[in-house]
Amino acid sequence: MDMNRTESLRKRDKAVLWHPFTQMADWEKDEPLVIERGEGNYLFDTDGNRYFDGVSSLWVNLFGHRRKEIDDAVRAQLDTLAHSTFLGLTHPPAIELAEKLLAAAPPGLSRVFYSDNGSTAMEIAIKMAFQYWRQKEGGGKKAAFLTLSEAYHGDTIGSVSAGGIDLFHRIFRPLLFSTRRLPTPHCYRCPYGLSRPSCGLYCADRMEKEVRDAKDHLAAAIVEPLVQGAAGMLMMPEGYLARLRAVTRECGVLLVCDEVATGFGRTGAMFACDHEGVVPDILAVAKGLTGGYLPLAATLTTEEIYRGFLGRYEEFRTFFHGHSYTANPLGCAAALGTLSLFGKEDVLGRVSGLSAAMEKSLASLAAHPNVGDIRQKGLMAGIEIVADRPAKERFPSERKIGQRVARKARERGVIIRPLGDVIVLMPPLSSTEKEIEDLADAAGWAIREVLSAEGPLR
Repeated sequence: MDMNRTESLRKRDKAVLWHPFTQMADWEKDEPLVIERGEGNYLFDTDGNRYFDGVSSLWVNLFGHRRKEIDDAVRAQLDTLAHSTFLGLTHPPAIELAEKLLAAAPPGLSRVFYSDNGSTAMEIAIKMAFQYWRQKEGGGKKAAFLTLSEAYHGDTIGSVSAGGIDLFHRIFRPLLFSTRRLPTPHCYRCPYGLSRPSCGLYCADRMEKEVRDAKDHLAAAIVEPLVQGAAGMLMMPEGYLARLRAVTRECGVLLVCDEVATGFGRTGAMFACDHEGVVPDILAVAKGLTGGYLPLAATLTTEEIYRGFLGRYEEFRTFFHGHSYTANPLGCAAALGTLSLFGKEDVLGRVSGLSAAMEKSLASLAAHPNVGDIRQKGLMAGIEIVADRPAKERFPSERKIGQRVARKARERGVIIRPLGDVIVLMPPLSSTEKEIEDLADAAGWAIREVLSAEGPLR
């Protein structure tokens, strides 16, 4: 343990860095963890403390740190080719990865367009859908997008336009294009004041009407299937996604599914779409694609959309979009190593068992007077903390309840990161049942400790 080294690194960080989604005025007064290494499902700081990686290093780490199969794949690729442009050239790992991605994806997708992260994967999806209709005979009027409130699709301008989280997006509104926005189908805070199952899935009725009314102008509907992650783990009611697919197909509207957070086993299926047998026209993936090793993303689409961009050179039907590091060979190798583990192990079966263990472990929190809702799909869970449970009233933001709970959990050797006052648990798929139980116990303990010290709301 070298406290002088840790403090030196903190000071150097504060002198030169600007961290994402971080209030830097608070950071400058804080004593942040300095993470030095990872091993298995754990992270270690410069003082030698070990922490369970309870949010998979922001939802990307599927199979733990320093996983041999992924390490070996990256090292082998490094001996061959670290990078080559993908503009007008190709290379073996990108070809092999595209084949394996399409084999794992919902059937009917046939083309892979690589990029660097989830935001760019969604930016590509939006531009692809727009240009497709512009180049399709009679499709010029179809330029609008149907989106959900509370959506999060990334931080580039197009993906922010499709987003709906005011806290993140309001300030950029003058830069954005407008969309046709539907209230998110969120049962705990139903925008229509209804409840399941007596509602009869009224939210889906409204969605179908919107698609039919606007079909002549809609290029695509955009959704995070089953789980709206950044909004606080909001769960779509069963059947909504399938009905969205049916009505968009009926009305000739493309369906874009953002599986950046939900893909690669997180929900208990390879992709969240699989739970309802949905095949989108465009599918965006990132995060877990490389097992948390390297930045890589992909936008998958159908042959019909791909062929809409073919033509003579002078017609300029080309998709003029790309990135310097598109299809980076090291990233592709990491992704191939990651996907190989799905073939070697019963990952989805394990997620099913771990999901049940998490649900059981979290059940004891349901009676807590400040726990408003516990939402879970697979190994994605959110615990919403409220000031007044019957009224579903939130704590004032200045109380920083979620942040304090996450900080408290570190005392039990767990790293978690909240979304406001929703405590998010998203452990690696390689976790053991004991680790899942310990994670849930640590989160529950931290919630009780923080709230027992919290004074009355008013």
